[in-house]
Amino acid sequence: MFSKIVVGVDGSEISDNAVRMACDLAGKYDSALYLVHTPQPHTVAFAMGAVAGYHAVTTMPDHAEVVAAAQEIVKRATSVAETCGCSIADARTDQGDPAERIVSCADEVGADLIVTGRRGLGTIGSLVQGSTSQQINHLAKCATLSVT
Repeated sequence: MFSKIVVGVDGSEISDNAVRMACDLAGKYDSALYLVHTPQPHTVAFAMGAVAGYHAVTTMPDHAEVVAAAQEIVKRATSVAETCGCSIADARTDQGDPAERIVSCADEVGADLIVTGRRGLGTIGSLVQGSTSQQINHLAKCATLSVT
């Protein structure tokens, strides 16, 4: 039913839940898993706020910090998948709008399903513009699943 599953990740606990759900489905359907992370400086600042010495409130990350944080987020999601007994076919850290990049990956690999967290590290602006998961539901040409 699902031969290829794309999972959008952002480093949040809900994102980890999306990886776990995708792994559960991948185990049932022998699916290939693809991770997509689209680093956003404001969410990187929030995610890195827990790192000692990093002042997310007053300092936005530079490009090198964004790249490093993106690598850590993908590494974390890959680790979650491995804990579930799954391997990752490909992991991408694409620049741009998260919903558009996730859907683009799904189109490129011919995915049957996109899994995302219902709420992640998005900003208050998502309350006005719509969340990434809502945008994916609108843009996707395949099935979508939003998890909590």
